[in-house]
Amino acid sequence: MRRNSQSNRLIQWLVMAGDFVLLNVIVMAFSHWHWRMGSWLDGRIEIFILVNNIALILSEQRFSTIVHLRVVGAGDILRRIIGLTTMQAVTSYLLLKVVDYDLPIGLLQWEIGTAFVLCLMVKRYMERWMVKLYREAGRNSRAVTLVGTDPELVEVYHKLRNDPSLGYNILGYYGSAEQKAEMDAEKKGSKKKRNKRRKLQEIDYLGTIEDFVKGLDNPDSLILGDELYLCVSRQYRNIVKRTSRMCDHKVIRFFYVPTSVESFGLNLKREQLDDMEVFTTYENPLQNSLNRAEKRIFDIVMSLVFLIPTALMSPFIWVIMKIQSPGPIFFRQKRTGLDGRDFEMLKFRSMHVNADADKVQATKDDPRKYPFGNFMRKSNIDELPQFLNVLKGDMSIVGPRPHMLLHTEQYSQLIDKYMVRHFVKPGLTGWAQVTGYRGETKELWQMEGRVRRDIWYMEHWSIWLDIRIIWMTAKTVFKHDKNAY
Repeated sequence: MRRNSQSNRLIQWLVMAGDFVLLNVIVMAFSHWHWRMGSWLDGRIEIFILVNNIALILSEQRFSTIVHLRVVGAGDILRRIIGLTTMQAVTSYLLLKVVDYDLPIGLLQWEIGTAFVLCLMVKRYMERWMVKLYREAGRNSRAVTLVGTDPELVEVYHKLRNDPSLGYNILGYYGSAEQKAEMDAEKKGSKKKRNKRRKLQEIDYLGTIEDFVKGLDNPDSLILGDELYLCVSRQYRNIVKRTSRMCDHKVIRFFYVPTSVESFGLNLKREQLDDMEVFTTYENPLQNSLNRAEKRIFDIVMSLVFLIPTALMSPFIWVIMKIQSPGPIFFRQKRTGLDGRDFEMLKFRSMHVNADADKVQATKDDPRKYPFGNFMRKSNIDELPQFLNVLKGDMSIVGPRPHMLLHTEQYSQLIDKYMVRHFVKPGLTGWAQVTGYRGETKELWQMEGRVRRDIWYMEHWSIWLDIRIIWMTAKTVFKHDKNAY
C-alpha cells in the first residue's frame, strides 16, 4: 500500500513538474517571438516569468493533477485543466498589476493562457496514456482481496478487472462459489450471470467466510491486499465493523458492498438524524430549471455547429444513396420521447425501403442494409440529421436513446422502471451506448442493462458528463464499436 502511494505521488510530482516546464517553454517562446514583449525594458520579462511561475504554484495547490488516480473520467481531468489554467492566468494578471501597473499584459496573458490550456490538454492525454501503459505492464498495481458470495461482488470483480490500465491485481476471494451467487444465477436462468460466476471461480479461492471471520483476530493468517471489498448482508453488522477496524489497523482501504437484495436501485443521499444514519432520495439534476437551461443552450450551440457539415455532406450522401438504394434520403420513424410522448426522429436512410422498419431491429448481417448505408451506421453518419431534432427540442445531444414505439410497448411490460428513462429528453448518444450497450438487444438482460445505465445518467447528469459521453462517442468514428451495425 505504501509502495503504491509513493509511486502515485511520484507520478503526481512528475506531472506537476512537467506543467512548469510546459508553461515556461510557452512563456519563453512568447518572449522571443511576440511583438508586444519585444519592446519591453530589461527585467520585465524576468519578472513576468517569475510571476507566472508563482501563480502556477498557487494554482497547482488548488487544482492539482488527478491523472494518477485509478478511476477518473476525462470530464474530471478537463475540469481540473480549465480550473488550473484559469486560476493561473487570473492570478498572474493580478500579481503583475501589483508589481507593474503600467505593464500591458491583459491580451498577452489571455493568449498565453489559451496556448497553455490547449497544450496542457494534449499533455494530460499523453500522461494518462503513459500511466495506463505503466500499469498494464504490472507496475503501480494495487492488490485486492474480495470477501463474500453475493453476485454484487462478482460485479465488483469485473469492474476492477475489465480495464487492466487501472492496475488492480485480484489476490483471491473468501466465500463459497456454490452458495448464493450460484443459486441466484441458476434461479434467474441468466447465461450472462452463470458465465460471470464461473469467471469468479477462475481466481484463487482463499477460504470460506467462516475462515475469514476467524482470521480477523489474527490478520497475519489472512491473505490481504491493499484494498478489501466486503459484501455481506447488513444484518451482520458485527462482521462489517470488525473487518473495518482490522483494515484500519493494517492500513488497508476498506469498501463495503451492499448485497444484491439490499441494493435498491435508487440514488440515495446519506444524512444524519441525530446519531442515526438515514438515507433519502434527491431530485434528478435536470429537474432544476437552471440545469435544463444550461443543457438546452449547449444542445442548440452544438447542433448548429454540426448541422453545417451535415448540410454540406447531404448532396454527396444523396447521390451515393440514389446509386445504391433508390428512395428518400431521410428515414423518418416514430419514437418515444420526453414524458412518453411520440415524436418523429430523422436519420439518413441506411437500409433499403422495407415494411419491417418499425418492427425489426437491425442485425449484424441484415440483408436490408446496402453498402454505403452499412458504412454510415458504423461511423454514426446516419445519425447526423437528428441534430434537427435537437434544434427543434424533441431530443438532446446526450440522453437515453429513443426506442421505436413497438419496443416501448413490449419492454415497459417486461422491465421494471423502463418508463423512468423518459423523464428526460432522448439523445443522439447516451451513457448506455458508450459503456457497451449499443445496438441490437437479443436478450432481455441487455435491455435491462441499458435501462440501468440510462437511469444512472439521469441521476448523475452534469454538463461535464455530457462532454465526456460526446468525446467517447466521437472516438467510435476512428475505433469501430463491434456492436454498431
